Amino acid sequence: MSISARLPVFPWDRLEPYKAAASAHPDGIVDLSVGTPVDPVPDVIRQALAAAADSPGYPLTYGTAALRQAVVRYLRDRHRVAGADPAAVLPLIGSKELVGWLPLLLDLREGDQVGYPALAYPTYEIGALVARAEPVTYDDPVAELDPARVKVLWLNSPSNPTGRVLGAAELRRIVAWAREHGILVVSDECYIELGWEGTEPVSVLHPDVCGATHDGLIAVHSLSKRSNFAGYRGAFLAGDPAVVSELLAVRKHVGMIVPQPVQAAMIAALDDTAHAVEQKRRYGRRRGELRGALEAAGFRIEHSEASLYLWATRGEDCWETVGDLAKRGILVAPGSFYGDAGAAFVRVALTATDERVAAAVARLA
Repeated sequence: MSISARLPVFPWDRLEPYKAAASAHPDGIVDLSVGTPVDPVPDVIRQALAAAADSPGYPLTYGTAALRQAVVRYLRDRHRVAGADPAAVLPLIGSKELVGWLPLLLDLREGDQVGYPALAYPTYEIGALVARAEPVTYDDPVAELDPARVKVLWLNSPSNPTGRVLGAAELRRIVAWAREHGILVVSDECYIELGWEGTEPVSVLHPDVCGATHDGLIAVHSLSKRSNFAGYRGAFLAGDPAVVSELLAVRKHVGMIVPQPVQAAMIAALDDTAHAVEQKRRYGRRRGELRGALEAAGFRIEHSEASLYLWATRGEDCWETVGDLAKRGILVAPGSFYGDAGAAFVRVALTATDERVAAAVARLA
């Protein structure tokens, strides 16, 4: 059987008729579905990319020493991660690449299981299927999963799609269980900068969670949301030195390399906080406007204490909601894309310009 035959239909293809309907609105579509950044790439990043444009030689899969040191500074200064080692850092060609390929890179086989949340980014499942491993979902991994079969356990806090945040105590409980059973914990922390209403997400590498060692842990970070970096395809992982060494050894052979100019742009992005603060302000303003309009229109917002989305419901099938909003020229993602538990929800992204958000607010009224 081919790999593609093992995979489900690409979910976003199912949204195309609704996108066409929303695009027919006289004032144009307001696309709140995918969550792709729309604001300009900060000048400090573009300047770094341009300055490194004359890069005729092959870049290093390992990334430059300067990039790995910038990651360590960022984790230490922004997320209070102690003991991160530049030798245990790897740049990624965007975080989705790592999510989709990790089970194969770690040589998971038939009979092995990959655990991930019951409401989750669909690519966790895809990564398991590509490797012929078995994807299994959980609400509570400690209570529900078979520790003899689970080899990789995905955490996602803040969550995509719900925006739920796991506190340090909950993360610590899961990490202790996984370590007891030799399960690799991989924490997708791509939305960790976007906590709202006083919520401060915590990394799995924080000492309050993992103690004095990163053994058995990998944290995955993206610059896409923080720095409008999605088009550059730049992310990184850090954690257990033995796991990072194994991933590096394989990635060198198969050419998983971040381009040199992108590595330079990553350093600039990680070392500059001002642009990230300003971008979060933009998202916060849009979040407040959309949340108010959705609630006034009869929606209930659940979780959503962090991340780039509002997890909204009117107590009906998600596709009915998608269809109704498309008639108003607003495109959102059906909650069923993220698991059966999302069947009555839609995910509303904050990634639209101020003008488009204002149009959505007016249409919801």
